[in-house]
This record gives sequence, C-alpha cells and structure tokens, in this order.
Amino acid sequence: MTRLNEEQLVALFHEPRTAYSFTDEPVTDEQLRRIQELTFYGPSAFNSQPLRITWIKSPEARERLISYLVDGNKPKAESAPMIALLSADHGWVEKADTFNPRSAEFIKGYYADENLAKPTADMNAHIQAGYFITAIRALGLDAGPMTGADFEGLKKEFLAGTNEQPFLVVNIGHGIPSGYDRSARFSHEDVTRSV
Repeated sequence: MTRLNEEQLVALFHEPRTAYSFTDEPVTDEQLRRIQELTFYGPSAFNSQPLRITWIKSPEARERLISYLVDGNKPKAESAPMIALLSADHGWVEKADTFNPRSAEFIKGYYADENLAKPTADMNAHIQAGYFITAIRALGLDAGPMTGADFEGLKKEFLAGTNEQPFLVVNIGHGIPSGYDRSARFSHEDVTRSV
C-alpha cells in the first residue's frame, strides 16, 4: 500500500517542472517554515542534518545575491518572489549531542578528521537539497534550483565567519509554464541493473 495515491504521486513528481519565471504571488513565512520542517524530516547519515538555509528576503540582499549569478540566471532570480541560498555546515560534528546523542561520542571521534567530516557534510546537505525541492513541490509551490553562481563569492558575502559552504541557489514561487516540452527521462532499463 502506497502512502500517496497515483494522483498525488503524479502531482508531486510528474507534473511540476523546473521554474524559470514566476508570478507575483508571494511566498509566506509560514510556507518557508513548513518547507524547512518537511526537509529536515528526510533521512541523513547519523541524522546529521547539515543543510543550512539562508532566505534572501530584503531587496538589498536580493541585489547582492543576484550579482554573483551567471548572466543567464539573473532574470530567473529577479522573477522569483523568494530565493534560498543552501549551504552545508562543515562544523556539523560539533552538534552531535543535539542531532544524535546516542552516537555522539563515536561521531566526534570518527569524524574528527575534516577530510572525512567535510565530504560527509556536503553529501548529506546535497541529499537534503533534494528533500527541500520536494517539500517546495508538496506545498504547491515551484522550485528553480541553480548552480550557475560564484559560490566562493556568495560565501564571503553572506556566510563569512561561518563553517558553511554554499552550493545551491533555489528560486521559489508559483512558476509560469515555460512552454518547453519536458526533456527525456531515463527508463528503468537505462539506469538500473540487478545482480
């Protein structure tokens, strides 16, 4: 028995498209809070939850962020009623007593080497980014994730003095259909094997 019926699965996965432009309808603080809550229910290694979200709300912050985007992404962000800057907390191990008190001592010992801790943070924050986009869709909004940006510049601009490394900009709102046909998706036979 599935948790969602077929109609709901289609509405969550098949129908939504990457949004490149948006209506003027605002995204509320309540919706942003719900997006975060739903995102953080998804599983991550050791329940580590290293994803961090910077909501770009003010016109001044929006202008600063957009200046770090590649030219083709600037109009997309300008159109979005809300923009999120996603980052990975490379200091996640320090919070082990909060996110996994049962395994905190092991986590602090095993991941004391930053050559292990940083890639683990990055991998799990990227996994959470997938939950983030799915949460946006589940709430009836549309997402436009973008990697075309100067992320080192964005770190200096918004996250200086933190252990966070930004990796994704996500435009959020009610998308305007692009008119493009959906690009091909690989079939089960194309991308899986049984052993």
